[in-house]
Amino acid sequence: MISPFTLSSSNRKIDPNRRRAIALKPDGSEENNDRVEIGPTPLAFQEWAALGLEPPHLDSMREYRLERLCNQLISNDLGGILLFDPLNIRYATDSTNMQLWITHNPARACFVSADGYMVLWDFHNCEHLSAHLPLVREIRGGAAFFYFESGGRVNEHAHKFAVQVDDLMRNHCGNNRRLAVDKIEVAGLRALDELGIEISDGQHITEQARMIKGPDEIKAMRCAMASCEAAVAEMHKSLRDGVTENDVWSVLHAENIRRGGEWIETRILSSGPRTNPWFQESGPRVISDGDLLSFDTDLIGVYGMCVDFSRSWICGGLEPSEEQKKLYRIAHEHIMTNANLLKPGVKFTDLTRDGHRLPKAFREQRYGVMFHGVGLCDEYPCIRYPEDLESYGYEGELKAGMMLCVEAYVGAVGGKDGIKLENQLLITENGYEDLTNYPFDESFL
Repeated sequence: MISPFTLSSSNRKIDPNRRRAIALKPDGSEENNDRVEIGPTPLAFQEWAALGLEPPHLDSMREYRLERLCNQLISNDLGGILLFDPLNIRYATDSTNMQLWITHNPARACFVSADGYMVLWDFHNCEHLSAHLPLVREIRGGAAFFYFESGGRVNEHAHKFAVQVDDLMRNHCGNNRRLAVDKIEVAGLRALDELGIEISDGQHITEQARMIKGPDEIKAMRCAMASCEAAVAEMHKSLRDGVTENDVWSVLHAENIRRGGEWIETRILSSGPRTNPWFQESGPRVISDGDLLSFDTDLIGVYGMCVDFSRSWICGGLEPSEEQKKLYRIAHEHIMTNANLLKPGVKFTDLTRDGHRLPKAFREQRYGVMFHGVGLCDEYPCIRYPEDLESYGYEGELKAGMMLCVEAYVGAVGGKDGIKLENQLLITENGYEDLTNYPFDESFL
């Protein structure tokens, strides 16, 4: 593939002349009703304009991400990185293709050298899906060597793919034979080993690159949040006596897609006694007036950005019980108190030590983390509760540009109800900004 741009280790820039004669959308993408590239719908752009939100500039966002990835490779003395995780491929290329299917059928891959040379292996006859992305220097096929695709020829196909990677390293990495790999089939790993390529952990590289969001990623997240909140508002309107949990949950899916969102990672919505214990999935239960409903969006929205917040409501607009108010107020105090600890330089373990302590009755069914990173999905880091620090905790430090979710589940073992609250935050130079604008339910507070 010949791309209309110039790339070097010191200047990774998309040629601005390539779109000079093309009408553009507010995010810099092509204004073409028949284009291949997916993205926000007119409804999303209209809603953002009404809110005064500025969309990201996609070319700048893509350049920033490639620069972040290359800087990680250089600082870790790596010749390049080989990606199979579709979220890492999205970060490097901003390309999409059957994202959920590819998570369990690894038919796509991406190679990035430390000087920014990028090759994308896509699914059979899918070259046209990434033709609009000039930072991708070559588009190839042949990265699929999983059993469903290759049967008894797995090793043969893995070897052919590994030879391509070896050739790319020899041509674009000098004498550096060190390659980071995020996720790969066993046959592929062995084939790379046989060619003398030194493999190291690629997930560490991508998580560190993705951790700090650039200005356009922050704009993309604001837009994604606004679209998700509009979808949640429609979901709230659908909550009434006689509907099922799935009726309510389906509205979030539909409204996300209407605005150009992509998928939802989980189906964590429950009502009535199914709110305790947590993590019960949306199902056929019929909701009645007075029932508690709790959910977690876990939504991949516009631009592939993950919007992850939680709320709890009462069906029919009735007054919550005193017990429900108690649970809600504890959860609200928990996430508000913990959010106020956030600023650059704070250690992960400081947040664990200094954070709000849940009352003992609710610690056994505590949520898995106090905070977690967020971007294209749930990302590094996970910041643990004191009870989990020794087993799962690790150290790190907050930096400006990180995005975190702060959350709480409050429900006693054997209790009737469970409250789930969560907000999404941006670490700023002096503290934090709450990116979540969807209101809490004042009837609980």
